[in-house]
Amino acid sequence: MATLVLGNRIYSSWSLRGWLLVRQAGLAVEEIVIPLRTPETGSQIRQHSPSGKVPTLVVGDLTVWDSLAIAEFCAEQAPDAGLWPADAAARAVARSVSAEMHAGFQALRGAWPMNLKRQGPALAPDAAVVADIARISAIWADCRARFGTCSSTGGPFLFGDWCAADAMFAPVVSRFVSYVAPLDPQATAYCTAVMNHPLMREWSELATAETWAISDIDAL
Repeated sequence: MATLVLGNRIYSSWSLRGWLLVRQAGLAVEEIVIPLRTPETGSQIRQHSPSGKVPTLVVGDLTVWDSLAIAEFCAEQAPDAGLWPADAAARAVARSVSAEMHAGFQALRGAWPMNLKRQGPALAPDAAVVADIARISAIWADCRARFGTCSSTGGPFLFGDWCAADAMFAPVVSRFVSYVAPLDPQATAYCTAVMNHPLMREWSELATAETWAISDIDAL
């Protein structure tokens, strides 16, 4: 059986992405959850990951230690799981916005770390965070307008059906909900759809059962 190495579900945004991708692909994995920000965290993760970061997927002698790489690996292993849209143009845009999420929005990440225990307005976001929120909302609106009906179901997600792009933005959605981000109605509706997805509900329930705490995040 494969192994998926994760950080605390309450806080680890990248772990959430990897987990969503693996679950959508239907891969059978054993999950190892490693508490973050402890003296042992680095050494424990490096037992599984050459980068010392989570998530890491280990399948036999193969180690895949980056969320986008996990997305591509899962898509190859489960081509019928819909990790990327079937339409070529939609698929190209889905990969583009996933890569932008992967590399960007540092101001938002720093100011509003993922914390599924938190619920309540944050301090007024600074200009950089406001710009990140605006760009993310614009991405969502553009994807929904151009590709939201491209799937057979015409679902509520960025490309109709849930796909890897939604998994990449899921931790951002959780931040917007936790910190009560100022959003337009369309972005709010998308956040609601993501948080109500069965896999997001399952992750949230698992996170609720965790007892670990990271004081500097909880204090925000």
